[in-house]
Amino acid sequence: MKKTLIASLFGSLVFTGSLFALPSAAAAELDFPHIETVGTSELVVKADMAELSVEVVTKADNPAKAKAGSDKAVSDFLARLAKAGIAREDVQSANLNLRPDYLYDPETRTNKEIGYLASRQVVVTLRALDKLNDLLDSALQQGINRIHQINFKSSKEAEMIEQARLMAIKDAKQKAAALAEGFGERIDGVWEIRYQAQGPVRPMMYKMSAAAPGDIAESYQEAQTSIRDRVEVIYRLK
Repeated sequence: MKKTLIASLFGSLVFTGSLFALPSAAAAELDFPHIETVGTSELVVKADMAELSVEVVTKADNPAKAKAGSDKAVSDFLARLAKAGIAREDVQSANLNLRPDYLYDPETRTNKEIGYLASRQVVVTLRALDKLNDLLDSALQQGINRIHQINFKSSKEAEMIEQARLMAIKDAKQKAAALAEGFGERIDGVWEIRYQAQGPVRPMMYKMSAAAPGDIAESYQEAQTSIRDRVEVIYRLK
């Protein structure tokens, strides 16, 4: 009799044979007894780095003034970063974006040019989270007027990704062994492995207690990152 077992994160099982359940597409192509498992893993660790994306947008009545305002804000911010000990290779500054600024006139139903907007974005990799709050304050003081996002990271990200992968593999093996034993079957080796690298590391921001609203800097140091992985394996059954 053809036998197929599929294990997932939620412990669901799909059989073919006497139970007449619908197998997966991959399982339907196999004509020998087998078991499918999905191994998953998740690591949550404390972040020790952050990637900060900020932007300055200046408005003026002509392009030259708009550009000058943007250049000054970025220049002052870069100087402040250097003074704070941020390495130049940890700072990325985008090119200038200059465009007309329009105001819609409902009476004439037309857009009227009222000036120019100049913008530049700066991305900073911060390797000491205790400096993050001061860096944000400094950015605002130097004329940076938009904070796009803060991505928290770990300096051991590569090691964590490898660890999460090994945990997912172990999870798949354990599920396969437990299911085979539970149904009185024996595993006869791996037939197929399906694996695709997971997306970017997921940042998770620590939410500071309402009892300590003033300690903003400390709240950034409690940020976490989450790394997940997944592997699908088909085992032959004896």
